[in-house]
Amino acid sequence: MKAWRFYGFNDMRLDDVPEPVCSPGHVLVEPLCVQPSVTEAQLALGIPTLAFDRIKRRFETEAPVQLFGHEFCARVLEVNGASRFRPGDRVAARAKLPCGVCPLCRSERSELCRKGPIIGFDLPGCFAEIASLPEISLVKVDDLISDSEAACLQSLSDSVAAVETAQLQIGDSVVIFGQGSMGLECLQVARNSGAGLLITVDVRDEACQISRELGADHALNARTCDVIPAIRDLTGGNGADVIFECAGGSPKQGLAGHQTLLQAIDSVRSGGKLVGVSWFGGPLELNVDLLRERSLRYLFPDISTQAHLEHTVRLVATGRIRVKSTITHVLSGIESVPQAFEITANKGKHKAINPAQVMMRPETPRKNL
Repeated sequence: MKAWRFYGFNDMRLDDVPEPVCSPGHVLVEPLCVQPSVTEAQLALGIPTLAFDRIKRRFETEAPVQLFGHEFCARVLEVNGASRFRPGDRVAARAKLPCGVCPLCRSERSELCRKGPIIGFDLPGCFAEIASLPEISLVKVDDLISDSEAACLQSLSDSVAAVETAQLQIGDSVVIFGQGSMGLECLQVARNSGAGLLITVDVRDEACQISRELGADHALNARTCDVIPAIRDLTGGNGADVIFECAGGSPKQGLAGHQTLLQAIDSVRSGGKLVGVSWFGGPLELNVDLLRERSLRYLFPDISTQAHLEHTVRLVATGRIRVKSTITHVLSGIESVPQAFEITANKGKHKAINPAQVMMRPETPRKNL
């Protein structure tokens, strides 16, 4: 079969490789729609971010290696023994899996395990004609969800987990820095979780426009306004109850570095919560005494569980969360994968919101809501 393999940073090639076998506890799938995550797109270019050292070691010891492709919709081809799935089912996956043997896993707290494999990083993902995936990672995709929308479910489940971590109170004022895919997802999940005033911040007019369409009460363009006094003015001088920071990361890829984190700290009320969604790719210097003096809670999202992913399927199937309008670039055929990586790594240049998608197979017809 054909599969994309990495020989190093900036070196991906479409190779002929043996088809995987359907081993116990796994299912064979044919990917229908796959998108590189922003993290994957940066790692492919060698930009330090989450898991950079892990990928670097794999290149040094295992290359060429199949990597990435954990955000997908796929159709089941084959199961091994008793299974929750049947051939023909469409599935999506959570990426981070429990190891099954550590004390946390043995004490039925596997959702806290950080020792298990990650699809696309430790296990081959779906940038291939056929993939073998652990059954415990998968959920069935509702017929009301298109293949393209289903490829967004993994990312959206992480946003569900991020908003759950914030433990919103009914009517909380919420600010979200960054209106890329996860920022727009956090916006919609927060709206569905009882948030009151919703304020978003971005530097692109197209992102601000979609943000308003998806429920933001105010979408501030940081290029044309001073966002900190604007947020304080909109929140009665107090600052927001909860802030999600979704914009930080490598400035080389059009991200905000750590500037939005500093703005978020200045925009949250005393005693408020700051949820760090972004990955910065290296250490940061923060005035921890300022956070202590203002009693700020700097929180980090839990990883998404099967329950989060199942709830995400319901949110999209019922129309409570809309992802279609965020999908701006859809390519066709496995040969288009490098182009999808390039667009995703440079979303600002291409005016993309969601990562670029690759339709590996013709779209499955979708039922009307």
